[in-house]
Amino acid sequence: MTRKPDGPLRKGWTTGACATAATHAAWQALLSGEFPDPVTIILPRGETPSFNLIKAETGDGWARASVIKDAGDDPDVTHGAEIIATIRHGQQGSGITFHAGDGVGMITKPGLPIPVGEAAINPKPREMMTQQIVELANRFNATTDVEIEISIPGGREIALKTWNPRLGIVGGLSVLGTTGVVIPFSCSAWIHSIHRGIDVARATGRKHVAGATGKTSEAAIRQFYNLPDEAILDMGDFVGGMLKYLRRHPVDYITISGGFAKLVKLAQGHMDLHSSRSEVDFNKLSDTVAALGGDAELVSEIANANTAKQVLELCSSRNVDIARTIALQAGETARATIDGASAIEIVVVDRVGRIIARAGHGDFDAFLPAKGTNPNL
Repeated sequence: MTRKPDGPLRKGWTTGACATAATHAAWQALLSGEFPDPVTIILPRGETPSFNLIKAETGDGWARASVIKDAGDDPDVTHGAEIIATIRHGQQGSGITFHAGDGVGMITKPGLPIPVGEAAINPKPREMMTQQIVELANRFNATTDVEIEISIPGGREIALKTWNPRLGIVGGLSVLGTTGVVIPFSCSAWIHSIHRGIDVARATGRKHVAGATGKTSEAAIRQFYNLPDEAILDMGDFVGGMLKYLRRHPVDYITISGGFAKLVKLAQGHMDLHSSRSEVDFNKLSDTVAALGGDAELVSEIANANTAKQVLELCSSRNVDIARTIALQAGETARATIDGASAIEIVVVDRVGRIIARAGHGDFDAFLPAKGTNPNL
């Protein structure tokens, strides 16, 4: 995760806002023969951003406009992408329809807010674009039988850096945004993707899912249980965001897989595990080691340690199983947060991807692959 820079940050505009601006410009050109440039739209909360047009093209029964997405100071993978809207008159009585052009994905799995077989253009952007179509149709005395095609050149490649493939969104990016505004480093898009991952897991009948803090812990738990994509949640540091959503939208079993330092924070009650928003309490760790029978010298060393990695190494050298205890404590925090909605398992993974501790309430072993097929067993 990119570290948030110091000082005031510049907000940006969502893909949905950009698609709405491009739709407005193209539809107005199709109706009047002239493109508004810059094009100004009103967002759901009253902001009125203006966008300069990159493309402004017309043909027989169609018009096309595009803008460049500016995500402000947010580390958004779609920053700088060109968002293109191509507008055509639809068949009489067809109403407003949405289509995926090049670089925009298609929905292939249930559980998302758009049905299977539809373009990956979320409800709020659809609503925003529909509003533009209706308002301009009223102004120019036109019908609202309109085809809206959104394209994002390079979107198929950019989408590989997102959660779309795991969510069953194939062929490109999603057109997202509930407010039209990108708040830098708000992490809302990440948490939104966790929630959609849970929705897909539930809709596809998954009884056991796993959230991981990073690539190493994800690879370990994926191999351990032989989990498919729809059972893996890109939790990252947002264990609270995942657990609180699972409390309202439960699955039967949830495994949380992570490195020792991240899970120490969970054990100590933190719901956001990022280094800028939570810290390891080494005094609490030293108390834990004392309760495990660690001698006074070790307890003192733990209290004065610099990193959680150092704590794990010190305990390992003295045969104190701190990882197992942290797994148990983290499980207690997680169960309190989820309020009994799901069975919880904690899996601690070291830096090379070995599972060094497991602790869970529930028959998680029932989800293990057959013996002889798993090198971790």
